[in-house]
Order: sequence, then structure tokens, then C-alpha cells
Amino acid sequence: MAKATTSYVCSACGASSTKWSGRCEACGAWNTISEDAGISAGPPKKSLGNSRGRTVALTDLSSEEAPPPRTSCGLNELDRVLGGGLVPASAILVGGDPGIGKSTLLLQAAAQFARAGLKVIYASGEEASAQVRMRAQRLGLDDAPVKLAAETNLRDILTTLEAEAPQLVIIDSIQTMWADNVDSAPGSVSQVRAAAHELTTFAKRRNTSVIMVGHVTKDGQIAGPRVVEHMVDTVLYFEGERGHQFRILRAVKNRFGPADEIGVFEMTGAGLSEVSNPSALFLSERGQPTPGSAVFAGIEGTRPVLCELQALVAPSPHSQPRRTVVGWDGGRLAMILAVLEARCGIPFAGLDVYLNVAGGMRISEPAADLAVAAALLSAREDTPLPPECVVFGEISLSGALRPVGQSENRLKEAQKLGFTSAIVPEGGKSGGTGGLSLTRMGDLASFVGEIFGAG
Repeated sequence: MAKATTSYVCSACGASSTKWSGRCEACGAWNTISEDAGISAGPPKKSLGNSRGRTVALTDLSSEEAPPPRTSCGLNELDRVLGGGLVPASAILVGGDPGIGKSTLLLQAAAQFARAGLKVIYASGEEASAQVRMRAQRLGLDDAPVKLAAETNLRDILTTLEAEAPQLVIIDSIQTMWADNVDSAPGSVSQVRAAAHELTTFAKRRNTSVIMVGHVTKDGQIAGPRVVEHMVDTVLYFEGERGHQFRILRAVKNRFGPADEIGVFEMTGAGLSEVSNPSALFLSERGQPTPGSAVFAGIEGTRPVLCELQALVAPSPHSQPRRTVVGWDGGRLAMILAVLEARCGIPFAGLDVYLNVAGGMRISEPAADLAVAAALLSAREDTPLPPECVVFGEISLSGALRPVGQSENRLKEAQKLGFTSAIVPEGGKSGGTGGLSLTRMGDLASFVGEIFGAG
């Protein structure tokens, strides 16, 4: 068994030695040497042992620091999601389905940042440089001063970045990178973790912003270990339906700005174009009021967004009725149906229920409960809702309607788009609505009785 080594430290100068003496040989002070217990207990090979590191400078909570400088790329929707622009030394992870437009968006962003004065390197592990240049020519970006690299060896990439010293690096994608010190195939958990750690460390050490593209699983989560999302500063998801031209960039995590912020893009032949007014876009195909249609005034991050909820209720030919949801939580739909039956006496047994959020939007906030219930009742009773009316509110299991946050912003957005009335819960703040007519409801039963004449 190996014998533990005892260390002695001088309290005056911090010099370390393996034996005690009355006088420090480094500074000459007397009776200042004492035995050092070390910074970690345990076997030397399994713990930190007696070796000490440098002392870290500490600050207090009252210390003032200037906000980090940001670089705007000119794509307002991307700048909005990033929190106002690109922060130096930040690590960003972008995920999305295959073919959704991740490489197109990042190539457009790289060109815009390069034109703004940043030195940008685009490293692709999935495509050759010629393919990236062809895409740039199709998008009209071939004149942008972006440096290209087609490489998957992480050691070679980091060596090149050390020599070039860029201000922004785009890695497409993290699953194709491989480190030669890890004995596993590219894309494995160990390789993805090691590559993400090295790139994130390089970003902090060299004051370089790094954007990494991540593949997603069939469940829509970024493939690989979840620790990768903890390493980086910002996690963005690029969402959208293949049948729609709309794409939504959503911030799931952001250390430099608000989370759940969204940027809306439209896929065109010339690449991704910004959508400055997504509410008008999601409602552009909405015609006359029809049964089963309700307009919901939601909040995505700091932006109010209006979208249309569509419901269809039909007799079921099967013994087990279907419940199909697109763009919303299927479990919450089951809860709304149960509350309508238990608190309002409106059964949906033997009826197929289909719910869709128009335009490819995905809604997660509970404020959509009342709009979903309105669309379901409208479809079941074959009665359209009042024209030019928006609906929002949370439904509790008791059937009561609960107020939601940022009601004023929701109503202002509705009024800006020409809506004249709104159905809202009682108790919410709604000052400054101008000429918007408000109908306040206390519970779901009163809503059913007043709007649909039953209860």
C-alpha cells in the first residue's frame, strides 16, 4: 500500500515542502511552517490530494459590470431570439428536424455577421465546401466574406481556429465531430459530450462565439446527452411543419436574454425571409367566421401573437372515439373535455375530436384553455363565435376561469389587427383597451350559457 505524502506549507509566503523545518527556505521567516491537510481527502490518485490551485478573485452582489456588448446581424427575428444580438464568447446550440432549414438560416446569419464586420468561419461536417458555396449562390450570399471548412476532426478544427482567431464559428453539426482521444464512433454520447465541451471551452477561452447545430430525435429533442444543453449558454429550436412555409425559431434557454422568445420566418425560394407581424401571417387565410374556429391571443416570450384554433367534432364510427391534436398538448385537451362534461354537462362520448393550431404554431401556455373550449363547443353546436372576437383564459378543474398574465398586451395586439371584442376571465388587468369591447366571464358554465345559449 502506497504511503501518503505529508506536505508542509509556510503561512507567510505559501511555499510548500515535504518536511518540516523551523525556518522557511523561501522567505526566511521563523516558525511559520505547519502541516498542510490538503484540499481533498482520499487516495491521491482518486482525489485532488494536496496540490493546490490558484486563488479565484471574488466579488460581491453589489458589484456593477457593464452589460455584454452585442453584435446585430440585421436579421431582426434572429436578433430578437438571441436577446438583442450575438454576445462574444457565447456558446449557442441550434436544433431542428432534418430539412427544416437550419443550415440555410445559419448560412444567412453567417453572411450577415461577416458583412457587419465579424470574422466568421463556417465548418461543415455534413457537406463539402462546394455544396455550401452552391447554397450561398442560390441565396445570393456568395459575396459575403465567410471562410469555409469541410472537416470533422475536432483537433484539426481547433488548431485552425487557434491560428485564424475568428470572432464567430459555426459548427454544422456537433454530431459529425469526433475527437481522437475518445474511443467511440462520431455521434455517440461520449463523442458529442467531448466535442461540445471542447468547443464551449474554446469559446470562453478565446472570446469567440460558437454556434453548434444539433440533430434531434424522433421525439423532437436534441440528440445526445442532456448535459450538452447545460454546457451552452443558449439553446434554440427551429420548428415548423413540412406542409407550411412558416418556420419558428424558439429560445428554450438563454443566459443573455428572455427564454421562450420566438422569431418567425417564411421559407421562400430565396431562403428564409423575416416575418415582422406573425399575427397577421397566421390569420391571413382566415375567412368568415365558421363553426369550430376561435382566435387565441397568446404570448410567446415578450411578443403577443394571435393564431387560429380549429376544432372538428363528428360522430365516431369506432367504439373508441379519436382524440387528435396538432400544435397543442393532448393531455390538456382531455382535461378540457372532462371539465366540460363534469361542470357544464356537455358530453363528448361517442364523438371524434380533432384540434389543430393553424399555421404550424405550437402553443404551450394554459391561457389557451378557454379558446380551445370555445372552438370545441362551436364545432359541437355548429355555431360560430361572435365575429372579430379573440378569446383567452385558463380553465381550472372546478370550472372557474382564471386570469392570465400580460392581458393588456394581448388585447392591444388584437385591437391593432382589427378585432372589436374579446372574451376574457374576470379579475384580469385590461386597462387601455380603447374601443375593444370586453366580455368578462367568471366560470365556464356562464361562458357556455351566454355564448351558446346552454348551460
